[in-house]
Amino acid sequence: MGNDNKDIYFSKIFFLLVILHAIIIFGCKEKVKSGEVELKRQTVSGVTVREVVSSEVEEYYETTGTVKSKHISIITSKIMGTVTSISVKEGDLARKGDVLITIDDSDSIQRLRASQKALEAARQNKILAEITYQRYKKLYEEKALSGQELDQIETQKKVAELEYERIEAINKEAQVYHSYSRIISPIDGIVTSKKIDTGSMAIVGNPLLIVEDTSTYQVECAVDESLLGKINIGTNVILNFQSTGTELRSKVTEVVPSVDQMTRTFVAKITFKGLSSKTGQFVRVKFPIGKKEALLIPENSVVIKGQLTGVYTVDSSGLITYRLIKLGSKQGNMIEVISGLKSGDKIVVDALDKVIDGGILAEAKTK
Repeated sequence: MGNDNKDIYFSKIFFLLVILHAIIIFGCKEKVKSGEVELKRQTVSGVTVREVVSSEVEEYYETTGTVKSKHISIITSKIMGTVTSISVKEGDLARKGDVLITIDDSDSIQRLRASQKALEAARQNKILAEITYQRYKKLYEEKALSGQELDQIETQKKVAELEYERIEAINKEAQVYHSYSRIISPIDGIVTSKKIDTGSMAIVGNPLLIVEDTSTYQVECAVDESLLGKINIGTNVILNFQSTGTELRSKVTEVVPSVDQMTRTFVAKITFKGLSSKTGQFVRVKFPIGKKEALLIPENSVVIKGQLTGVYTVDSSGLITYRLIKLGSKQGNMIEVISGLKSGDKIVVDALDKVIDGGILAEAKTK
C-alpha cells in the first residue's frame, strides 16, 4: 500500500515537470529579433557656417598698468597756524590762483605792520640824510667845509640808504610770510583729497589738499626686461580700459631704463589726453612686437556656458557639436583661438540661438 502511494506521488511530480518544461519551450519559441534603434536628431537651419583659416596677425606683448594724472599737486602749508576756512571739498574744480585754504594770520599781520612802519622810518631817515648831504656839499664847494666833514656826512647818507634797503627786504619778507596764510591752487584741476578740516592746526610740510590736473593722464606699466631696447619712446601702444570697455591708441612717451631686481621689469610711461579717466584706474597695455600665424574667429561666434567657453562646430556629415576652446587676444571684432580648433574646421558664426548641440545642419549660408 505504501509503495502505491509513492508511485502516485512521483507520477504527479513528473507530470508537473513535463507541463512546466512545455510552457518554457513554447514561451521561448518566438525570439526577440535584434535590430538597430534609429536616433532622431533635431534639424537646424537658418545659420551661417564659416571655415576657420590661419591668418597673419600682429603679435602683442600684454601687461597691466595704472592710470595717474601727469600733474599731481600735493598742497602743503609753509607756516604753522590754525585753519580758518576751506573753500573746497573733494571733487570740486580748482582754478589756478583760487584761494583754497586760509590760515590764521594775526601773527603775520603784526609782523607786516611793524615792518611797514620801520620801512617808513628808514625812508624818512634816508631822505633827511640826502638833504643833509646836499647842504654840506654846497658848503664844501664854497670852501666853508673841510673834506673830512663832507666825507662823514656822505658816509651817513650811505648808511641811511643801506638801512632803508635792509628794512625794505624785511618788509618784503613779511609780505611773503603773510601771503602764506592764503593757500592758493597752483594748477587747474580737481581736488581729489582733503586732509584737514577748519579749526585744525596746519603743520609746515604736512599735506592739506591734493589737486590733480585732469587734462593729461599717464599710464605707468611694468615691462619684461627682455623687451628693454625694443620698446622705446614713440612705440605704438594700445590701452584697454577694463572698467569702461574703451580702447585707445597712443605712444610711449618715457622709458625708465633701469630694471627692478625683484620683478626683472622696467617701467614704460604712456601719456594720453581726451579721455575721462581717474587716478588709480586699471588698464591693459598691449605693445606690438611682431607678426604671427593665428586662428581667428568672430567674437560673436563664441558661446559661453557657465564656466565653459566654446563654439558650435559642424562636421562633414552636418553634425553640430559644442567644442571647448581656449581664447587669446582680440583683433578688432575677431578673437584668437589658442587651442580647440584647427585650420579647416567649420563653425557656426550667427543665429546661435537656433543651434542645438547634437543637431543636424539642414541648410546653411557659407562664408
